[in-house]
Parts: sequence; C-alpha cells; structure tokens
Amino acid sequence: QVQLVESGGGLVQAGGSLRLSCAVSIRTFSSYAVGWFRQAPGKEREFVAGGNWNGGTTYGSDSVKGRFTISNDNAKKMVYLQMNSLKPEDTAVYYCAARTPSSTWSRPNYWGQGTQVTVSS
Repeated sequence: QVQLVESGGGLVQAGGSLRLSCAVSIRTFSSYAVGWFRQAPGKEREFVAGGNWNGGTTYGSDSVKGRFTISNDNAKKMVYLQMNSLKPEDTAVYYCAARTPSSTWSRPNYWGQGTQVTVSS
C-alpha cells in the first residue's frame, strides 16, 4: 500500500516562505520519483516540480524556478518542497505525487490528499 501525506501548508504573506513535507509510505522508496502539483481555485491541477532518478529536478513552470526547491530525506522517506518569495498566485492546494519509471508526471501513480497554501498580498 502506497500512501503520501502532505503537511506544512498554511497562510503566509507575499514574499514569505513555506516548506511543505510529504511523508512517503512506500516499501522501495528509491523505485519512485516524488513530485509536487498544485491546483488553484477554478484552475486545472498543474505540475510544479518533481525529482528524478539522476538526482535532478524537473520543473513544470518557469514561474517557480529559482523560488521552489525539492529535496529528499531518503532515510526518513520524506520529500520537501521549499517555497521562497511566495506570491499570491502561488495560492493553491499542493499535492504530493509519486511515479514509477514507466509512468510520467502527466499521470503519476499515486497522490496525496493535498495541503492548502494561501499567500496574502
């Protein structure tokens, strides 16, 4: 059974920072890449960023490059999304997702339940 549980969301002022956490209950953590999506009100869910097996990061949008960073703690099976210089347009429900090498970020294998991030202006 694969479970992804996000935490760390909340209300922050524009220009502030938040760190989201994703606790990953997967037997073989290294077999999966873990990434983050977000869905703003009235918009489709979009891919934010995801790790890969080479240790790099794939970003879904230039709007988060340089501001958002993914990191892993493999021993704890945790994945983090550090979000800096937050903007009101970053307001969304953020989801953690995991995929196998045979899948893509357009259709990851597993989803978390989401955590709300609200950035006030």
